[in-house]
Amino acid sequence: MSSYLNEKLESIYQEVLHRNPGETEFHQAVREVLESLGPVLVKYPEFADQKIIQRLCEPERQVIFRVPWQDDRGQIHINRAFRVEFNSALGPYKGGMRFHPSVYLGIIKFLGFEQIFKNALTGMPIGGGKGGSDFDPKGKSDGEIMRFCQSMMTELYRYLGEYTDVPAGDIGVGQREIGYLFGQYKRITNRYESGVFTGKGLDWGGSRARKEATGYGTVFFLDEMFKVRGDSLEGKTCVVSGSGNVAIYAIEKITSLGAKVVACSDSNGVIVDKDGIDLALLKQIKEVERRRISAYVQEKKSATYMEGGNIWTVPCQIALPCATQNELNGKDAKILVDQGCIAVAEGANMPTTPEGIHVFQRAGIAYAPGKAANAGGVATSALEMQQNASRDLWSFEYTEKRLQEIMVDIHRNCYETAEEFGASGNYVVGANIGGFLKVASAMVAMGVI
Repeated sequence: MSSYLNEKLESIYQEVLHRNPGETEFHQAVREVLESLGPVLVKYPEFADQKIIQRLCEPERQVIFRVPWQDDRGQIHINRAFRVEFNSALGPYKGGMRFHPSVYLGIIKFLGFEQIFKNALTGMPIGGGKGGSDFDPKGKSDGEIMRFCQSMMTELYRYLGEYTDVPAGDIGVGQREIGYLFGQYKRITNRYESGVFTGKGLDWGGSRARKEATGYGTVFFLDEMFKVRGDSLEGKTCVVSGSGNVAIYAIEKITSLGAKVVACSDSNGVIVDKDGIDLALLKQIKEVERRRISAYVQEKKSATYMEGGNIWTVPCQIALPCATQNELNGKDAKILVDQGCIAVAEGANMPTTPEGIHVFQRAGIAYAPGKAANAGGVATSALEMQQNASRDLWSFEYTEKRLQEIMVDIHRNCYETAEEFGASGNYVVGANIGGFLKVASAMVAMGVI
């Protein structure tokens, strides 16, 4: 990349900082992409002339609104909610809703920006968006969550539609929350528009394998990385951060391919099971009983619990960060590498800090960024949209087969794009450029809009 383009990209980044003050996660996501794009602007100067990068960094629409709701004691609460519709060059906005106290505009914009490239990599006709609220569903009754969701949708519905914006779940938003949101959408619009939400229940338009898709997809991508290196997952030791949907089904799939997962976590601590995580017990605790992960050690004598512990200190050959953004820093990355880790695939969105990524790349390990490795979730959401449009319901086996094909294609695209632009084996460069080229080409074709 020439110094001129270095300066040009730096100028674009400074403009992003100026226009979006205080949104540190969004700044991080933008910089990570910009650092890959210098060679693209050399090869395709028209993208610079038409200010494609500047247009990509500015959402097409940002919606911020209050959500008043009443708890079981009759007290009124007011939360803030967001929907950032970032880019629709490839299709309707597509991206999850997150309910968590940490949610603010910068979090939603970082997630939405990542979603643009992730969705492009799937090859499906979907644009990028994201939404959520600082509402915390933990400790709330079903009635309180229902009233919050209904209040939220009373405002949000006007911005949604199967050809406009199609939300899904994310942290704090599962099938229960999707049901309440969709029910209120249906009530207000008087339309059974099942394609307006994904992540629905199987009895009312959902897709088999959607719950498993992000975790499974991450492992499918990981498996491809091992194959191009002439290796396999068989016999490898693995740790998986988190214990939600993504983590549980990453554990399920990687175990089925012969690896042994010895640790997982939640926000309170880490469990280590030298015999390998008992998946049935983990599902019972997290999916059925909705308890903290510490309950695992009460049932398994082979397990230990580290309250407030750091999962990245557990020796492993494969690390799958599947919890939240910036959970794995440079110090953690060095510990992993020093203890023999040879591969990292991100099931969460941007879980590794820039310092951590640098450590992994300098060590030459196989590192897969989230916008590529965890794209299986949104890919299967797009498959759910296809099923809804045709009033169909596919089998689990067929949906999983389609998911695997998509993840294999994403890996191939990232791998070959990195080769083309002189960064062999660098999946960050491959994912960023591969996704960018697809979106940028569509934006040029559609003119200045």
